[in-house]
Amino acid sequence: MARIQITFFIIITSSVLLHTRSADVYSALLPNTVTALTGSCVQIPCTFDVPDFDEKLQNTKQIYGIWMMNSPHFNKENSLLVFNSSENITQGFSHIEMIGNLQKRNCTTVFYNIMMNHSDTYYFRLQMEPDVFRATFNTNPDDSSDSRKTVKINVMDSPHPPELSITPHVSKHVEGTSVSLRCSAEAPCPKKPPTLSWSYIPSSANITTQIQEKPDKTQSVISTITFNASYTDHKKNISCTVTYPTHISKDTTVENTITLQVLFPPKKTSVSVEPSASVSVGTNVTLTCNTKGSHSKNISYTWYRRGQETPLAWNKNITLIVTHNNTGWYFCTAQNKFGNQMSEEIQLMIKEHNGSSKSVIYGCTGGLLTLLVLSAVFVYCVRTRASSQTNIRGRDEVSVQTEDKNKDMEIYSNNAVEMTIKTEVTEDETDEIHYGEIDFSELHTDNVTRKDPETEYAEIQRSKRKRQLNSDQKQEDLYAQVKTK
Repeated sequence: MARIQITFFIIITSSVLLHTRSADVYSALLPNTVTALTGSCVQIPCTFDVPDFDEKLQNTKQIYGIWMMNSPHFNKENSLLVFNSSENITQGFSHIEMIGNLQKRNCTTVFYNIMMNHSDTYYFRLQMEPDVFRATFNTNPDDSSDSRKTVKINVMDSPHPPELSITPHVSKHVEGTSVSLRCSAEAPCPKKPPTLSWSYIPSSANITTQIQEKPDKTQSVISTITFNASYTDHKKNISCTVTYPTHISKDTTVENTITLQVLFPPKKTSVSVEPSASVSVGTNVTLTCNTKGSHSKNISYTWYRRGQETPLAWNKNITLIVTHNNTGWYFCTAQNKFGNQMSEEIQLMIKEHNGSSKSVIYGCTGGLLTLLVLSAVFVYCVRTRASSQTNIRGRDEVSVQTEDKNKDMEIYSNNAVEMTIKTEVTEDETDEIHYGEIDFSELHTDNVTRKDPETEYAEIQRSKRKRQLNSDQKQEDLYAQVKTK
């Protein structure tokens, strides 16, 4: 019976102890450490859990939070109360703001204008009045839970450089593949977050920036730049610069840099000639295939001549003794394991002894031929114009002869009028018949050979003038007779 009583006492005692311990279990979730920048602000994310909190809240008339520095002991000499939300009391800081809602178990707080002497450990205390719940969320050595109940603020004059990483996580990237750079910077003051910028942005880049919450509820700003790798990006330094705004001095900047390594096929392949592409017969000429590509020691070269399918050589340089048989157009190809490229053609010519190349001679010959053609065209144009002017003069002479004929007709009309006048005046007189003189000596038969055309024309003109004189004389005589009467 005694053993039963002892066992019952032990069970009751254990139950009381378990109930008491479960009633005392409360916790706060805080980051272990936050880093603050001098002259800026710092936000401490904070949540808590209290057993039967909703039930306690119903019996609470006032709930407020308290932040203490250096010691978890409330109202102790070595404890500094820096903030009390019940009366908005702030000590040692210019301003502290509790932005969390305590009734929703959120105790997030912002400390403004942080100074170097603010580096310390801070404790959160919750009080629910009247005398419903009062406790400081401090580290309990006997508590085996992972709940974090304190936070340490580290104040720095200069922030940490941003974290810069590249994806894929390889040292070198093949041209054309997608590459992402990620820059992450702490944002201890989310109300005034830092700004991120890139020093070199590839042409195909896409940039995104966002604020991200970390597992401990602190925040950071993340900027990601994504692009397709190009040979123009090879050995380019890309820097991510972070600028933090402060109140005590100019903005603070930090940066981190990464160098791109891009693998690419041959680029800018070309042929160079030494001493010249136009030389005398018998001259030694060296052709060099120049290119830019990854793993330059492993680039292979192939030489070709226009019109020949068979390669000439497989070296970077080839040397020729110039003859009339090996002039022409040459080109090369360069190849590595990432691709190949062909150069432009270059012409190898023979220079003449007078110092000019065949190309120059051909050019001069072509110029002379062109000059001759232009001269022939000019002569043709001049002759055509002269012929046109001759035709114009011929037309003018015909016009003049026509005018002379018209004048003769006018004179004939006037003579006819005068003859009519004379007939009217002498109508009572005896008509006299005048016979023209006929020179029978000038008559020819068809059997007689005709005279020279020029001589005949001259005789016709003299006969015409003679008849004209006779007609004029008769007109004057007639006019004189009419006038006398």
